[in-house]
Amino acid sequence: MIIETQDDVTAAVLAEMHRTPDQRTRELLALLVKHLHAFVREAKLTEREFQDAIGILNAIGKRTTPSHNEAMLLAGALGVSNLICLMNNGARRLDGERQPTQANNLGPFYRADAPRYTDGASIVRSPTPGDALLFRGKVTDLGGKPIAGADVHVWQSSPAGLYENQDPKQAEMNLRGIFTTQPDGSFSFRSVKPAGYPVPIDGPTGALLAAQKRHNMRPAHLHFLIHKAGYKTIASQVYDPEDPHLETDSQFGVTRALIGNFVKSADGYQLAFTFELEPGEARLPKAPITEKVSA
Repeated sequence: MIIETQDDVTAAVLAEMHRTPDQRTRELLALLVKHLHAFVREAKLTEREFQDAIGILNAIGKRTTPSHNEAMLLAGALGVSNLICLMNNGARRLDGERQPTQANNLGPFYRADAPRYTDGASIVRSPTPGDALLFRGKVTDLGGKPIAGADVHVWQSSPAGLYENQDPKQAEMNLRGIFTTQPDGSFSFRSVKPAGYPVPIDGPTGALLAAQKRHNMRPAHLHFLIHKAGYKTIASQVYDPEDPHLETDSQFGVTRALIGNFVKSADGYQLAFTFELEPGEARLPKAPITEKVSA
């Protein structure tokens, strides 16, 4: 198709979609082109703004390394990660809306192949100052029936605000582990109470936050990924209700269903939480990072 007007550009690109053999891929690309072209027109994007946008895309790629995923971080800062999560999790009610769910953002710091632990073990693998935490969890189906034999991946930042992949001082896989639920669906582990922390701002995500005068803090939380054949795999986070950034999370991850209850005890804190799984595909996600930063 020979281009004569700006409207011809969109029509020409869409016309070429018919060669795409996979129907879903064809649908996604067509929608992307339609909405992207509509955004360019509505925003009246200038050539300089377009060049700046290309620079941002290039910077995302350059900033992404085996120990840092800038694209995932930026998706969270734009609210895309949690929007997709809430659209795809939670059993549908009769009115078509989805019920509250324990599913949450996977986040940019999940690593595969964490060490496996016996029930009740500690995930602290190197000196990590902070208040002791005992976590007691349970995994059930939507009817409250315990789910035994589920793998529960756990990870968190240190009270200093760094995940082990960001911190060469922490041991490999510190504050990470995999547990298996017991016959009654329970699992437990010991750790340190997490603290809120700043997300990295030395890349495009930081520039976005600065442009909007937003802070880069995440409220204190623990991460979970629960995998069991016959049930939809979910990523989850449980948040500290006392954190000052609970309502202004820079990654828009806090949902009402995931605010926990940290109880002070004589030797630290205790936290209990129950996760519900819905029937579906058991599929482990691709880890956003694969390595630890070098010293």
